[in-house]
Amino acid sequence: MGLYGVLNAGVSGMNAQSNRLSVVADNIQNQNTTGYKRGSAQFSSMLIDSSAGSYNAGSVNTVTRYQVGGPNNQGTLAATTSSTDLAVSGEGFFLVTDRGGTPHLTRAGNFVPDGQTGNLVNAAGMTLMGYSLANGDPKVSLNSYDGLVPVNMASLNMKATPSRTGTLQGNLPSEVPVVAGAPSPTNFSKASSVTIYDNLGRPVKIDLYFAKNATGTWQAAAYDPSTAPPTQLSATTLSFDSFGKETGTPKLTFTVPNGQPFALDLTPLSQVAGDFTVENKGIDGNKPSAVTDTEIAADGTVYAHYDDGSRFAAYRIPLATVASPNNLTPRAGNVYDISAASGSVKTGFPTLGGRGTIKQGQLEQSNVDLGNELADMIASQTGYGANSKVFQTGTEMLETLVNLKR
Repeated sequence: MGLYGVLNAGVSGMNAQSNRLSVVADNIQNQNTTGYKRGSAQFSSMLIDSSAGSYNAGSVNTVTRYQVGGPNNQGTLAATTSSTDLAVSGEGFFLVTDRGGTPHLTRAGNFVPDGQTGNLVNAAGMTLMGYSLANGDPKVSLNSYDGLVPVNMASLNMKATPSRTGTLQGNLPSEVPVVAGAPSPTNFSKASSVTIYDNLGRPVKIDLYFAKNATGTWQAAAYDPSTAPPTQLSATTLSFDSFGKETGTPKLTFTVPNGQPFALDLTPLSQVAGDFTVENKGIDGNKPSAVTDTEIAADGTVYAHYDDGSRFAAYRIPLATVASPNNLTPRAGNVYDISAASGSVKTGFPTLGGRGTIKQGQLEQSNVDLGNELADMIASQTGYGANSKVFQTGTEMLETLVNLKR
């Protein structure tokens, strides 16, 4: 077995160096791949039991490890001109799905809207997943992909938001004469109007009438001027103390025509000496507007900026972590799957739990160092040649042994 073992050992060594060179080739060809993590071939010996006076050569086993996790394996972040290019600064991974809907982890954040669906996809065709904020704060599953939906930019275009709340601030002058009766289009001390939006984003004008009924007491009423005669939608009483500060929490509540239930808060109003200065402090809702820009914050919130100046939070992008990222299983498309050695996936939002932050307009570069790869290539070539010499020498010795019979 001695000489045959030498031949097997030489073949094993050549295979190991060939595997190492294959890993080096992968690294070199992916030195410009966004988010690529360098692989390395690691060897472990496989020995055969030997007896006294006889030694049998063993072999070598090759294991490929990828330098995925840890601060020293973070690729350089390079700035780009695309608002949908994303990079992770930290330990987290983007959650993506392939064309078949299978979830994966990746660091490749070169996302662009898909021309057919509007979903954000990267260069490998992987779709970025996130949580929709359409119904408020999402329910995050800490150890699964439940509740995730594709981050779709097309769904944000021409979005109209109906009005639901608003607030007025300013002053009702204390010097105006008292008016008898409830405020109306024909009986008021002061008047103003606000514009709110129905379900289709159409502007709806609402007239506001204020009537001073006594010292420190006013009434306010909201009217729909589109009807003949104007229709009263809501009325309330405002009461002010001796310092002109509102003592209650008055609101005008009504349902917007072809819209949603709406509440206009009048609490910030005051009644002091001065002019009538009632103004809009803030009314939600907007008319249909086109998206002019996309903002993705460090915490993963995706905002759409519209041409009317409004901003809408549409999605929140989570990040995933595993206990041992270097033991993740690499797949085609520069993605990773969890394995028994890597541990289960843990999902959460950026800036929390050590997952890192999301950087908009940046991409993580490959962590491959070309100089190191060329050095490994030379070492592999040298090792392969040395192992071939072992095989060649063993062959010559075996030939000498066979020739003894001649």
